[in-house]
Amino acid sequence: MLSFARPHRHDVLIAAIGLCGGLFLWMLGLHMQGNRTFVTPWISLLPLAVVSALELVRRTAPQTALVIGTLALVADQFTVGNLATVMMFTDLMYAAVLYGTPAAARRIPVTTFLITVAVTIGFLAWFRNPQALFNGVVTGMVSFLPAITGVSVRNHRDAAETARLRADQTALLAEMDRTQAVTAERARMARELHDMVANHLSAIAIHSTAALSIDDPGTSREALGVIRENSVDGLAEMRRLIGLLRTGGADPEPSASPTLASLDALVEQTRTNAASSGLSCTFKDTRGERGPLPAPVELATYRIVQESLTNALKHAAPGPVVVRLGLAGQLLTVEVSSALDDRPGPRAPGSGAGLVGMRERVALLGGEIEAGPVSAGGGTKIWRVRAELPVEEGTVRA
Repeated sequence: MLSFARPHRHDVLIAAIGLCGGLFLWMLGLHMQGNRTFVTPWISLLPLAVVSALELVRRTAPQTALVIGTLALVADQFTVGNLATVMMFTDLMYAAVLYGTPAAARRIPVTTFLITVAVTIGFLAWFRNPQALFNGVVTGMVSFLPAITGVSVRNHRDAAETARLRADQTALLAEMDRTQAVTAERARMARELHDMVANHLSAIAIHSTAALSIDDPGTSREALGVIRENSVDGLAEMRRLIGLLRTGGADPEPSASPTLASLDALVEQTRTNAASSGLSCTFKDTRGERGPLPAPVELATYRIVQESLTNALKHAAPGPVVVRLGLAGQLLTVEVSSALDDRPGPRAPGSGAGLVGMRERVALLGGEIEAGPVSAGGGTKIWRVRAELPVEEGTVRA
C-alpha cells in the first residue's frame, strides 16, 4: 500500500523537476520512439504523470512505487515515449534498493541482472544482429545500474551508521569507566579521611567531655595534654592527605604510608588515649616471618586495626583491648577484641562509616571480615573484629 505520510522535500523537488522536464521535452516534440501503438503524443504524458507522482513516495513506499513504476515504464513503450519517464524510473529503482527492506536490497540487483541478461539474449535470438546488444545495454542502464548504485550507497550508509553507533557505545563505556573511577576514588578518599582522623577526633571528644564533667585540675590538665597531642597528630594527617590531593595522588613522602611496623606505635598511642577510660591495649604478633607484605595488604591491615581501636575507644567497656596478627600460609589474619558491656562515663558518637570502610578494604583485596559480639566463655561477651586477607604467592619477603 502507498504511504500517505508527508513526502520529503527532496522527493517533491525531484517529482516537480521530472514532470516539468518531461512536459518541456513533449512540447519540443522530442520523443524516444515512433511507429508505436499509441502514436498520439499526449498519451505519453500519462506514464510521465504516474512516475512523477510515484517520486513523492520513493522513501515511504519504495517497493510499491517500483512495481507501479515498472508498469508505467512498460506502458510508456507503447507510446512515443518520454526520456524524463525513463530517468525517473531509474531513480525509483535506486530508491527501492536504498530505502527498501534488506531483503529487497538483496533481491532487486539479482533480479535486474537476470532481466538484463534475458533481454540481451532474447533480442539477439530475435533480431540475429549484434546491434541487438544495444537493447541489453539500455536495459542494464535503466534497471541493473541504478540497483547496483543503490546497493553501494546503502552499504556505505550502513557502515557509517555502524561506526556512529560504535563511537557512541565507546563514548558511553568511557563515561561509565570515568564515573566508576571517580566513584571509586571518592570512596577511597572517604575511607582514608575517616581512618586517619576518626581516631584522633574520638580521643579529643572523649577527653574533652571528661575534662568538662570532672572538676579536677589534674584530670583536666591530663585531658588537655591528650587533646593537644591528638589535635597535632590529626592536623599532620590532614595536611598529608591534602598534599596527596594537590599532587594528584603522587605521595611526596612514601615512607609516611602506614605499614605493619607502625602498629606498635598505633597501639601505644591508643593505650595512652584510653587510659582514662579503663582500657588496656596489648598487641600480639604471632607471625613467624616479620618481613614486609604487599603494600595494599599492609595498609588495609593498619586501617582495620586503627578503626577497630577507634571503635573500642568510643564504645568498649573497661577491660582489655587485644590486637592479634597472624600469618598462616598465604593468609594474613588480623583480630581486634574488646570488652562488651555497659560503659560508664563519656563516649563518642558513631556513624557506622568505619565498619563500611573496613568491609570495602577487605572486599577490594578479596578477603573476608566479620564484626560483632562473640562469647568469651564464662557468660561474658566481647566485641571482635576478625579479617582474613590473602597474600599473593611470592610476595612475602624475609
